Amino acid sequence: MHTQSVEDYLKSIYKLQKGQGKVTTTVLAELLEVTPASATGMIKKLAEMNLVIYERYQGVSLTEAGQKIALEVIRHHRLVELYLAEALGVPWDKVHEEAEKWEHILSEDLEERMDAMLGHPTADPHGSPIPNRDGTIPPKINKPLADLRPGQSAIIDEVSDQNPALLRYLGSLNLYPKTEFSVIDVAPFNGPITIRVGNAEHTLGREAASYIFVKEIRNDE
Repeated sequence: MHTQSVEDYLKSIYKLQKGQGKVTTTVLAELLEVTPASATGMIKKLAEMNLVIYERYQGVSLTEAGQKIALEVIRHHRLVELYLAEALGVPWDKVHEEAEKWEHILSEDLEERMDAMLGHPTADPHGSPIPNRDGTIPPKINKPLADLRPGQSAIIDEVSDQNPALLRYLGSLNLYPKTEFSVIDVAPFNGPITIRVGNAEHTLGREAASYIFVKEIRNDE
């Protein structure tokens, strides 16, 4: 068993290192909303537990044991999100905050029951992959909607769950994972992007579009 603080640190390091390799103390402290001194102190404890590799001024990265714990917490979190959405009808902009509370206390038995009831799902309500029970996570290849050009078609694969207001807005437009759309126009100078979903057209700001990750639908003709 590990404390909630240990699990939060490991989960945060995992998410950060996916995009930037070794994680700096400053960036980690900002994400967890603690002082750099507090972050450094916890990182040293994690290193003593052989959960991270830490080099002063070089950043921190997870060991195999640390990554296994991080992925287990993430698995709990994303299963809970899907359970709340599917079984209880909790809106997708509210499941993240609730899952933050459940992820640390979910028993292995309840995890297995949720997994079975949900049909052994591979993604949460936002399209994020659910780690497997063996501590692995399926690879995903997608790109930000903001990178698309006029004439391209795509399907929404994943939406960042960090901004509830954005999720509410996208939900009001029915822009959920598995939604197909085509790009009608991309305004110059970092302007908005206009997409068509069925018979409806929506205009998205470039910032909002950068939080939506898609898989391009290629025309084989």
